[in-house]
Amino acid sequence: MGAALNVLLPSRDKLRYVPAFAAWLARGTTLSAAMPGYLVAMAEQFRWPSGPLPAAALIRQSVAGDAGDALWLSADPAWVQPELNGARLLACGNLGLRLEESMALVNALAETFEAEGMKLLVGDSQHWQLRLPTYVDVPSFPEPEEALGADLFEQLPKGEEGRRWRALINEAQVVLHNHPVNAARVARGLPPVNSVWLWGAGALPDWVECGLGRIYSDDLLAWALGHRANVDVQPRSAFRAPPVGAASAAMGARGKRAIAAEAAPTEVPYSLLDLQDIQPAEFEQVWWPNIEARLDAGTEIRIAFADGVRMVIRKSHRLRFWRKA
Repeated sequence: MGAALNVLLPSRDKLRYVPAFAAWLARGTTLSAAMPGYLVAMAEQFRWPSGPLPAAALIRQSVAGDAGDALWLSADPAWVQPELNGARLLACGNLGLRLEESMALVNALAETFEAEGMKLLVGDSQHWQLRLPTYVDVPSFPEPEEALGADLFEQLPKGEEGRRWRALINEAQVVLHNHPVNAARVARGLPPVNSVWLWGAGALPDWVECGLGRIYSDDLLAWALGHRANVDVQPRSAFRAPPVGAASAAMGARGKRAIAAEAAPTEVPYSLLDLQDIQPAEFEQVWWPNIEARLDAGTEIRIAFADGVRMVIRKSHRLRFWRKA
């Protein structure tokens, strides 16, 4: 079997107006659709013993090495926008928090969670984890990408089962509302961290497996999965994207072959490139020319769009010239 590059992308509609990419998509082969979502696409590459993806425990082990056999729940810093009839989750994690800011906020929240037998810890400055007592029943929480932009209270667990968790989030919001860290952030033009989002419950799995030889990603969960599966993980900048701008756009076949030849010594047969949050202009100018270089060199490109569309593109598909974008 030849080399294959798996590429995680935003929804197909977001990138459909990138001309060179659209032309290849028209000639590619559409596979069976999957459930939408970035985490669904990422999880397709991995196997673990059973159950939902225990994101919190995997991240905790990756960043701190102390997950052990405890039960973990992600409690990522979040930005919630109050509205007339509720509140909307606008951001979760990756809020540009400094480490000292994270520590100050977590220290302020400590008592709230300790009253319930839980321990809130800083994983890294953008991601926090709750260590839970073993007797706690954790309801299902939506993953961040599902909850973003939605009404906060519609996403929280309902009924008696969810009462404790709704109360915890409400108390956390009260603590965070007037915290000096948030006053300073707002003064700098940054969004406040005025809530937490709970998701990814579970214990560290005994094993994680995958068939990938390398992962290129800037996402912490991708790194955590790769570490647990003993896969080489690198920032996506290591994928060796070509220069942006006119030089990239004007790159001919010779330039593309040169890129492929340069990358060949370090390439692995089966790899993953995580571009789940990429913007169309950057994809067109930076990433697609490099992906196309590998395609021209014979690498099979397997695409997982966030909307659930799955496609494969091969060099031989160039011959399907009658298919138009």
